[in-house]
Amino acid sequence: MTEQAPRGHGADLSKQMGYLPLVAVIFFTVSGGAYGIESLVGSLDAGWAMALIVLTPLFWALPIALMVSELASALPEEGGYYVWVRQALGDFWGFQDGWWTICYTTVDMAIYPVLFVDYLAYFCPSLALSSTGSASSKVLLGRWLVALAVIASAYLANWRGVRVVGVSAAVTAVLVLAPFGLFALLGLHRPGALPAAFSAVRTGLARRNRGSLLALGMSTVLWNYCGWDNVSTFAAEVKQAARNYPRALILALVLIVIGYVAPVMAGISATTDPALWNESAGWPSVARLVAGPWLGMLVAAMALVSAWSLFNSQLLYASRLPYAMARDGWLPSLLARLSSTTGMPAVALAAVCSTSAMLAVFPFTKLVVVDILLYSAGLLLEFLALIALRVQRPDMDRPFRLPGGWPGVLLATLCPVSFAAVVAVASVTGDGGNRWQAALVGVFILAGALLYRWRRQSP
Repeated sequence: MTEQAPRGHGADLSKQMGYLPLVAVIFFTVSGGAYGIESLVGSLDAGWAMALIVLTPLFWALPIALMVSELASALPEEGGYYVWVRQALGDFWGFQDGWWTICYTTVDMAIYPVLFVDYLAYFCPSLALSSTGSASSKVLLGRWLVALAVIASAYLANWRGVRVVGVSAAVTAVLVLAPFGLFALLGLHRPGALPAAFSAVRTGLARRNRGSLLALGMSTVLWNYCGWDNVSTFAAEVKQAARNYPRALILALVLIVIGYVAPVMAGISATTDPALWNESAGWPSVARLVAGPWLGMLVAAMALVSAWSLFNSQLLYASRLPYAMARDGWLPSLLARLSSTTGMPAVALAAVCSTSAMLAVFPFTKLVVVDILLYSAGLLLEFLALIALRVQRPDMDRPFRLPGGWPGVLLATLCPVSFAAVVAVASVTGDGGNRWQAALVGVFILAGALLYRWRRQSP
C-alpha cells in the first residue's frame, strides 16, 4: 500500500539517521573502500597514482564537501542539491541538475550488482566471464539472478527506512575497512617496507607520463572521490542536519583518504607489477603476495560486502531525487507515493531498482568519463547556486559557512571546476580520448532541455 506524499520539502519523512550512520552512508556513497583504485597504480605507476590520491582530496573533494556543508546545513531539505539549484537559479536549472544526476546515476547504480557478481566469481569460477567478456546464456542468467538478489535485498533494507540503511552501512564500513587496515599494518610492518614504498613513489614520479594518460587517470581518481553532494538528497531524514552534515562530511573525507593511502602504500612496498595492480587481479592478489592466501580471501570476501553496501547506500540518495522532482511536478506523480507501512518512497525505490535490474543483465564496465562529465556539469550548477544564494540571500541562516569569505568561495569553486575541465578536454583529445563519451554527454544534456520544455507545455 502506498499513499501520496504531501507537498513540502521533506516534512512527510521522519528524521531517523544520526551522526555515525550518516558518516557511514557518506563513506559508501563516495568510496566503499579502496576497491577500484588499483588500476591507477597499474596504468600510471606508483608515484603518479599516489600524487593523485593525495592531491585530489585537497583540490576536488574538500571544496565540494565544504560547499555541501554550507548548503545542506542552510537548506536541509529532501532533494538536496536539486532544491538548492532550483531556489538559486530557477526551475530550468534545477530540473537540469536533477536530470543530469538521474542520467549518470542510472549507469552508476547498475555497476555495483555487476561488481558483486564479478567478486563472487573469485569464489565461484562458474560465474566468471571469459577474457573477452562473453559467457554462455546459462552463465549470464546465473549472473543476472545473483545481481537481482543483491538489488532485492537492498530494496528491502531501504524500504524499511534510513535508520536501517545507516546502521547497515556503519556495520559494513567496519567490515570493509578492517581487512584493509590489517593489510596496511602487515604490509608496512615488514622490514624495509616504508623505504621501499617511498622509493617506488619517487621512482614513479621521475618517469614522464603522457598528458592524456594522466588526465584520463584523473577521471578514475575523481570517480573514486565523487558523490559528496549526493548525500544531501535525504537531508530531511537526518537528525540535527545543520550540525551533523559538516562534521560527518569532514570525518568521512579523512576516513576515505586514509582508506586509499594506507593500503596503496603497503601494496607498492611489495610490488608495482601492473599485472597485479589492475581490476582483474587487484587487491586480493596484492594482499596474497603481502600476507598469504588467507588475507587475499578475506579481502575478496569484503569486496562482496563493499559492492552490496555501495548499492544499498547509493539507492538511498538515488531514490530521493525522483521522489523530490515528482513531488514538484517534473516527474510522474506516482514516484512521489510513500509506503503506508514504513513511510518510505516505495515507488521511487522500485523504479531505481527496476532500472538497475534491467541494466545488470549486461556485463559492462564503468563509463567513468561519462559519469564524471555529467557529475561535473551538475556540480558547476551547485557551486553557482552557492554563489547566487550568498548574493540573493545574504541573511539566510547558515549554521556552517564555507570559510574565507568571497575569496574562499571562489577558490573552492575554481579548484574542482578546473579538475573537471581537464577531464573534459582529455575526453575529446589525445591518445586516450573517447569522443563518443563526450557526444553521449551532449545527448543527455540536450534531452534534459527538451524534456523540461515538454513538461512545461504539458497541461
